[in-house]
Amino acid sequence: MKILGIESSCDETAAAVVENGQRLISNVVNSQIDIHSAFGGVVPEVAARSHLEVVLPVIDQAVKEAYLACHSGFGSESGDIQDDKILEAAWGEIDAIACTTMPGLIGSLLIGSLTARTLALLKNKPFYPIHHVEAHVYANFLKNESADANCLRPQDRILRLGSCGENSEKEADDNSREILKQVQNDKMRFPMLALIVSGGHSQIVLFRDHGDYELIGQTQDDAVGEAFDKVAKILGLPYPGGPSVSKCAESGDPQKYHFPKAKMAGKYDFSFSGLKTAVLRAVQSECDKDHTFPSSGLADLLNDTQRRDFAASFQRIAIETLVDKVVAAFNEFAPKSVVVAGGVAANQELRRQLTERLPIAPHFPAPEFCTDNAAMVATLGYYVAQNVAPTDPRDVEITPSISMTKTAWNLK
Repeated sequence: MKILGIESSCDETAAAVVENGQRLISNVVNSQIDIHSAFGGVVPEVAARSHLEVVLPVIDQAVKEAYLACHSGFGSESGDIQDDKILEAAWGEIDAIACTTMPGLIGSLLIGSLTARTLALLKNKPFYPIHHVEAHVYANFLKNESADANCLRPQDRILRLGSCGENSEKEADDNSREILKQVQNDKMRFPMLALIVSGGHSQIVLFRDHGDYELIGQTQDDAVGEAFDKVAKILGLPYPGGPSVSKCAESGDPQKYHFPKAKMAGKYDFSFSGLKTAVLRAVQSECDKDHTFPSSGLADLLNDTQRRDFAASFQRIAIETLVDKVVAAFNEFAPKSVVVAGGVAANQELRRQLTERLPIAPHFPAPEFCTDNAAMVATLGYYVAQNVAPTDPRDVEITPSISMTKTAWNLK
């Protein structure tokens, strides 16, 4: 089953085709980062106009590339992307359309949703509305072909330690079984604990099965990605703030400055607003300024060493705050899998700390699937289609703000 996914909830216009909820066939993303960098953040009206300009070409390219990949063994280099005959044949192989309709910027959601719903009616395809945050989790379900237990390479079946002699064959068999075990353990299983972290969301969700989940913790103020963006502005680092702070922190001292961790009433809840303020006050003090000095003027007073140390110290506490909660939730709920999703999932310090502190290996999407993309939408769309009837495109409304708790699948 081939699902066309469409994503336009913020500043990425994306379309992708995924087969059977695992195999990525095509993936097209038009990024607006360069446009919004001049403003230091996403401007909703500008984002919506950009979506309007490119949404149809992006969808056409994704549909055609999927067809060419299946029939020619390569992508868009073969033929003209505007070839109507190839495009018509390509649409014939799309089984359903999944589109992000919640949550997000209202103008951005409208462009993608109206386009997807119109195409569903014109092409007579089943339509599935998708929750953007839930879709981030499903980026982890995209299959890693190299980790397929049915495709172990011959060199994976030989003894890696270089031993020889009468026990070599037995050791080689043991080695193969160990590799197979690692591959099997690499598969995600329920119950599954998900940490979803981005510029707009920071939450921990316990999945009992597809569509059956419980929100057990979330931020009570700023999302962690938002805190990264705000600290980046204080330090004079470019947009987007997450990657900028992480890169700056690589050569900084994470123990130079000591920032507090918020104590929350909710066992698995987060708060990052106090941490952001603590960084601001520390930078003001380091620059010999009082609390009335504007944050916009601090960056010019910092030297490179101070900037790197602040970035590293902030990142350490922000990531430890996330990891502490995940480890506690793991100890209480004993899930069989742990997955991380959202833009902050690309953070290398988060990956390092979680891998070190959890007794099982956590799952992370490839970096290109941490940020907004349509492959995750198509993947979730497949699993929804297996369990839920399609929605009439004429009855769909976008919802700019809605929790995952309101969209768990009604399967009972």
